[in-house]
Amino acid sequence: MVCPFAHRYGVRVDPLAPLLDLAGVAPALAEARERVDAAMRHRALRRHGGQVAAEASLRAAVASAALEGHAYDLEDVRAGTVTDPVIQGALRVAESVGGLVDVWPRAPRQVLAKLHVLAARGVVPAGELGRLISGAERIDALAALVTGTERTPPLLLAAIVHAELVALRPFAGPAGVVARAAARLTLIGRGFDPRGLVAVEVGHRKREPEYVGSAGAYATGTPDGVRSWLRHYAAAVVAGAEEIAVIGDRVLAAA
Repeated sequence: MVCPFAHRYGVRVDPLAPLLDLAGVAPALAEARERVDAAMRHRALRRHGGQVAAEASLRAAVASAALEGHAYDLEDVRAGTVTDPVIQGALRVAESVGGLVDVWPRAPRQVLAKLHVLAARGVVPAGELGRLISGAERIDALAALVTGTERTPPLLLAAIVHAELVALRPFAGPAGVVARAAARLTLIGRGFDPRGLVAVEVGHRKREPEYVGSAGAYATGTPDGVRSWLRHYAAAVVAGAEEIAVIGDRVLAAA
């Protein structure tokens, strides 16, 4: 597995800029940006933004666990009746995101370890929590990208962070939960979704066959594989934006 841009990490210019030239990528990312901007105008956010954000976080956690093969009904999770350690880990991760946003761009390796401790507690042996099992060199390269240039569009960077971590699966157990949380941290910290309203994980879950297929395609390191993943990621963000309206309408109806 060869990262198509690994040799460019650490360069002061945007190392991911060439990916925007892949067919259909730039328009897909632009559309996702527009759809998110439109969703942010939902009237529920004027007075109930905190409730919408909390619900989006819950739905993101449930979807993320489901993508690891641990699917549960949203209402059962909301009721607190699901004790599966993977879903509990996903909930802990979701709750931690707000406190890790500022740390992520400064110390991404430490944040990844923390996310794994939260996600995998009760799933893997205690001695494996927060410890890399593969891909140390690629993780270093990815960390350099996260802490480096701010020229990379947030959505593009989040997509690459997610794909790299899914491809590497550098931690034992529910590594995908870590990958999706790292992407969420990127979107929030880089200002794309500062209030944490876009449940991109829900979009991945709704398009799960495409999610799995495009992630596998990305891992080949080919331009077509990377393009497939980036277009999927944009579509998942659009679905996450649509979820804001669903949640907002629900909150207003209950108000």
